[in-house]
Amino acid sequence: MKKDDYIPGFFMHDLVQVIVGSTLLAIPVGFTTEVWNFSEQLPFINVLGIFIISFIFISIFTYYHYHGASIKKYWIIFTKRVILTYIFSFIAVCIILGLVDKISIIDFVISLKRIIIVTLPASMSAAVADTIK
Repeated sequence: MKKDDYIPGFFMHDLVQVIVGSTLLAIPVGFTTEVWNFSEQLPFINVLGIFIISFIFISIFTYYHYHGASIKKYWIIFTKRVILTYIFSFIAVCIILGLVDKISIIDFVISLKRIIIVTLPASMSAAVADTIK
């Protein structure tokens, strides 16, 4: 198979790499009291900025690693990979922070802010881990 014949997708091994990769940085970042306090003090508009930056970073990394000049040909797969990387990183962070009792339905806004803040480094490590063959 030539390199041009390869169609990048998002497969089960990619999912496992994303989950493991996101956990690599979600644990050390999510277990710090600085992040817990930071999430209580930071305005939601700033957290929204962190959310957007997460997608931008994943998109840039994915573009340069997988797609490059073929983005027009594979834009649906590119979009799917970026969104799934963020979603599964977000879920991994939710599980980890839930296990250490740092998210709750009662403090939903603070919990959401905490998750989004921790998902930034987690999603980046997930994107990098996804490149491992």
